[in-house]
Amino acid sequence: MKYRVIIFILAVSMMGSCSDWLDKSPEEDITVQEAFLQRNYAEAFLTSGYAAIPIENYFTDWADVNPFILASDEMAMPWPEKFGKLMNRGAWNPYNTAGQFWINMYESIRKLNIFLENIHITPFSDEFKPEDKERWINEAILLRAFFHFINLRIYGPIPIVDFVMHPDYKFDEIKRRPLDECIDFIVKACDDVKDKLPARITNNLHYGRMTGTFAYALKARVLLYRASPLFNGNIDYIGFANKDGELLFPQTADSHWWSKAATAAKEAIDKCSSVGFELFKAGNGDPVEDYSQLFLKRWNNEVIMATNNSGIVQGWVERSCFPRGFGGWSGYCPTQRLVDAYEMANGEIPITGYRTDGSPIINPASGYEEEGYAVVDDPDGKWLAGVRNMYVGRDPRFYATVTFNGAWFKDRKTELWFSGADGRREEGRDYALTGYLMRKWVDMNVDIPRGNYSLKTWIFFRMGGLYLDYAEALNEAEGPVTDVHKYVNMVRERAGMPNLPASLNKDQMRERIRRERQVELSFETHRYFDCHRWKIAHETDNGPVYGMNIMEGTHLQDDVYYKRTEVETRVFNTPVHYLFPIMQREMDKAPGLVQNPGW
Repeated sequence: MKYRVIIFILAVSMMGSCSDWLDKSPEEDITVQEAFLQRNYAEAFLTSGYAAIPIENYFTDWADVNPFILASDEMAMPWPEKFGKLMNRGAWNPYNTAGQFWINMYESIRKLNIFLENIHITPFSDEFKPEDKERWINEAILLRAFFHFINLRIYGPIPIVDFVMHPDYKFDEIKRRPLDECIDFIVKACDDVKDKLPARITNNLHYGRMTGTFAYALKARVLLYRASPLFNGNIDYIGFANKDGELLFPQTADSHWWSKAATAAKEAIDKCSSVGFELFKAGNGDPVEDYSQLFLKRWNNEVIMATNNSGIVQGWVERSCFPRGFGGWSGYCPTQRLVDAYEMANGEIPITGYRTDGSPIINPASGYEEEGYAVVDDPDGKWLAGVRNMYVGRDPRFYATVTFNGAWFKDRKTELWFSGADGRREEGRDYALTGYLMRKWVDMNVDIPRGNYSLKTWIFFRMGGLYLDYAEALNEAEGPVTDVHKYVNMVRERAGMPNLPASLNKDQMRERIRRERQVELSFETHRYFDCHRWKIAHETDNGPVYGMNIMEGTHLQDDVYYKRTEVETRVFNTPVHYLFPIMQREMDKAPGLVQNPGW
């Protein structure tokens, strides 16, 4: 009690002698309108809108940032509490779902709407000219459209919020709009600004800001999603309506959307090419290095739109991907299905399917061998003598993407078996669950013990992805015409892979394009949404997940280690899991919303 009295007396004396410590600066009580009378405050509103761009290379603890890598068939993790693992078990619902996408996007959309409502009163000056104001307005319009797209790909039809919700706004008026209204809203925003914004950022202080080329690319991506089976006459959503009775999904399929998507993608390619965007190459003629450096050399000529990663995310990839013996957590683990997806270097598909026990059906013409070990090193160092033959002679992108048992890592071969230098060794959380670790995005020059990491970007749009968007849409619209082959083969050529066979029909080309996207765009937050929009996720994201037999084996050439082993069983309920549920607490705030079917 004595100390409480002393504190109270001190507080009172301070208030009496220094009463001005409670005085507020006039700037702390300014209204929104007053804020926009100052250029720096107006700019702060726009900048705060950019802050919501997701940091998608963070796959784990921030459950609401990017659970999609783990929830797809390309990755597994040893850490049981991650939200992606909850999705994989089919144990998510409107009450426990990750919903920060919804919240973050609409919070920033509100900031951008306030900006757009008030920027007209910001006075011009020597530092702020009419062209600056126009650019800011167009950036806000495009950024708002991008945030709507992020939510649309997760939830389907969403509320379109292009106005400021003032305190007297009736929240029961918030309603999901029909899908095509959402698509049109995003496309119109892209069309309105695509030729008004700078086509490309050349000042490194402005990297990451909205550009005209990004508007072209976003339009193409939105239309690709609209054309895909999930959103194009999906019978699972027949009759699904909002509370006003408006049907939220198209009730019949329309193949013309593929033509619209193809046209938009080709326009985006032409626009991007005209200002110097192209497929990145490191310049030393090594396709492994070309692909690796694409994700390490920031803002290279392939990157259309990206965001810098810093703070807690800086170094997170290396800590999650470095083997245990190198100070890492061994947590980002590619699945056997992804490993199997990589073609042989000769362009042949090694594994054409699986038996009921999970064993592979091997294509004998491919040259793939499941058993035995390499007797000599690869001349280019992609593999070393002693590694399992299943890792020999694969697509060069495999060696830039996956660390496998016996792969060279920094200064030695990896040892991923239980008792190896990088194995589990004892009970614990950090180990290569599947016998593989992600190598893509990993900078071998970082020093984990000293905390020295390199700054990276997360790439949202790049030329390689745009080429594959175009090829897919054009093949669906017209079949495997010349341009389909051209743009897929350009991506393959950079990877050191041979051209696709010229004799492919439309269905065969579709499967090859999907495989190309699976390997070229791995771990870039495409696979989850690709499998959903193609309506094959109930096949790819359901059932057993396989890896190597990491709990056994005592040396690199111990055959028991290479037995395909089930590491987990996943649950995908169709059609429910094709769309996220809206969080129940958001539904409670806006009673005019309707929940996605099945939730």
